[in-house]
Amino acid sequence: MPGGDISDLDKNRALVEWLRYQLRQAENRVRELEVQELQEQRARERARAEQSWKIQPKRSGETAMLHRGGCGLYSAQLGFINRQEALIALAEPDIEACQICNPQTGLDQA
Repeated sequence: MPGGDISDLDKNRALVEWLRYQLRQAENRVRELEVQELQEQRARERARAEQSWKIQPKRSGETAMLHRGGCGLYSAQLGFINRQEALIALAEPDIEACQICNPQTGLDQA
């Protein structure tokens, strides 16, 4: 190292360390963005569920039951129904409204 210059080897080692640092930063940012995307997707799914309804099928000794899409008492296996379908379902004599999530609340609105 004449005159205090940094050798090519030392420059490249420093560059490699800098690039590793940059890669770690980029990988961390990607992980943060993936978590954020997953949270946003879950929020969209929850919002969609809250604007939907689901029907718990009739089981022996029980009647079928209408739930809000976000009601935790029943996990829909086949998906959600819309407002019009929920109104039709509630008019059926063999389908009751869940007493916990009170699905009629969202049906009252025009």
